[in-house]
Amino acid sequence: MKFLFSAFFCLILFACKDEKPAPDVSNIQVDVQLKRFDRDLFSIDTNNIENSLNKLEQQYGSFLNDYLYNIMVLPPQPDSVAQKIKMFVHDYRFVYDTAQKDFDDFDKQFAQIKKGLQYAKYYFPGYKVPANIITFIGPVEGYANVLTQSGLAVGLQLYLGQNFPVYSSEFITEVYPDYQQRRFESAYIPVNCMKNIVSDIYPEKNGSDPLVYQMVDAGKRLYLLDHFLPQLDDSLKTGYTKTQLDGCYNNEADIWNYFVQNSLLFITDPIQIRDYMQDGPNTEAFGNGSPGFIGQFIGWQIVKKWMHEHEKITLEQLIRTPEKQIYEEARYKPR
Repeated sequence: MKFLFSAFFCLILFACKDEKPAPDVSNIQVDVQLKRFDRDLFSIDTNNIENSLNKLEQQYGSFLNDYLYNIMVLPPQPDSVAQKIKMFVHDYRFVYDTAQKDFDDFDKQFAQIKKGLQYAKYYFPGYKVPANIITFIGPVEGYANVLTQSGLAVGLQLYLGQNFPVYSSEFITEVYPDYQQRRFESAYIPVNCMKNIVSDIYPEKNGSDPLVYQMVDAGKRLYLLDHFLPQLDDSLKTGYTKTQLDGCYNNEADIWNYFVQNSLLFITDPIQIRDYMQDGPNTEAFGNGSPGFIGQFIGWQIVKKWMHEHEKITLEQLIRTPEKQIYEEARYKPR
């Protein structure tokens, strides 16, 4: 049974959204600095790599090791590192030059990330926010965002616009299909950064719970992200297109009934669960117009309903509340 998602935009009931105004966090102090590792790396003297890397280590501390051995995944031999960095700076010059045009100042993205950290600190006062936002250029097939001891690291090579010619190479299209490449836009930088923060505050589980509890768990994460980035469009936070998200709301009751009528809520088979809880071009059961990872949408709605009925519950209390309890008490049944 497949539900076709409408290709037109629909009106969304206010009841589906959390309409509470976002709190004023302008007075929440977060001491975070912007560091442009990308510029410093691509400005090194390639005829004296060893000395240049020593200077970078003095400037960036442990981040250099994170970059060399975790992001670049280089072998630990000094001679090999020097040679490979020299080759990388040469081979990725076009990627770097494009990033400098697109992110000449990075002010907008930095302001959005900092605001997100202020919200995180507001809701989780005891959380130690990263001290730095560090921009870098890494392998295109590598990391877009990494939370390190030195700070939140942003790989600009994966935010150059979905039409950036490097992304159309045969190798990259095998690594990143179209539905992922459409998110290679600068608008996703604060989203992916704050997803790192959500995962740091609320570490992901091993995925052995029944499907509906996994949905609620994913809904908790999206609910946190929603509160950390209230100013951003929900389609960015979910990773869905606007049409897909509107389709989810428009077909919300049918989506839920599909899970109920097919006795899927308490399945534990990872292969079956994967269809609803992993990213993909769509969810097969709901047609080509549907988004992948549709389980997070249902879990998000369950969490929103539960939180609406428990207005005094804080986000700290939310993440400590068992998924089973949230599911049972929410009595979720969309119409």
